Amino acid sequence: MSEARNPKSVRLAVAQTPVREDPRDVEALREGGRGVRALMREAAAQGARIVQFPEGAICFPSKLVMSVDGPDTVGPADWDRCQWPVLQQELAAIAELARELRLWTVIPSVHRLTGPNRPHNSLYVISDRGEVVTRYDERLLSKTKVSYMYSPGVSPVTFEVDGVRFGCLLGMEIHYPELFAEYEKLDVDCVLFSTSGTPGNTAAQAQGHAAVNSYWVSLSGPTQQSATAPSGIVAPNGDWLARCPADDSPSVAVVSLDDSAEAATWALTYARPWRREARAGVYTDHQVIDPRSEDRTAAF
Repeated sequence: MSEARNPKSVRLAVAQTPVREDPRDVEALREGGRGVRALMREAAAQGARIVQFPEGAICFPSKLVMSVDGPDTVGPADWDRCQWPVLQQELAAIAELARELRLWTVIPSVHRLTGPNRPHNSLYVISDRGEVVTRYDERLLSKTKVSYMYSPGVSPVTFEVDGVRFGCLLGMEIHYPELFAEYEKLDVDCVLFSTSGTPGNTAAQAQGHAAVNSYWVSLSGPTQQSATAPSGIVAPNGDWLARCPADDSPSVAVVSLDDSAEAATWALTYARPWRREARAGVYTDHQVIDPRSEDRTAAF
């Protein structure tokens, strides 16, 4: 049942930040960018190799602010209202700081497409060289997002840092266990889930996804929801390794994702390999043909 594994370890920081909802507000965009960069420096000071931010860390455009029928009615989004040059400047500054700090940075943002197509709701993965190496686009959007605001993505995305393999999810996708199962099949070591907040007990779901798939799950959410769901990192056994303060403060929690740690060893060495073997049909040779098995009404 055991599986030989090459030891892996990487230091991950997960952030919680305020969510700002008006992409027309230049100063709010600037403030969001400054806040992200401050937490990047804090993560680097604590030895992080990679830092993850929540959806809306710079701005999470409000459906009412963007609506052509707003501000009281939801309608098609007018993306000309977004201060695209300012948003792009802030993202470029984040990428430059990632290069300076040698810090991989996973930062959500709106990804503009060619008109008239709606943008994607995305996670940029910026390497420690300051380069965008890949991008995840939210696939299972809310009804409002897909009806009025965004073009859905089409595929999972993985990337590696120091031999540790990450998968990305976004928005309300914590409610879809099939997406987490998909990443288990893609052999990820950790799923990074970023949200601006979504109904339901996201903290419990993060623990469940980690435990049933035997990998780490990092939950990055807004300070506005820190009282009930502070950002944090769940071990492959389903236990929280670290969480940000539940006091609405912008902050980071930093831990080492270490295969040899007590919270990971059993799940990675036994549980995950056995589940894979079970799903591959290990039971077939043990099934029997027996009338007492086939008769569902057979008495004791």
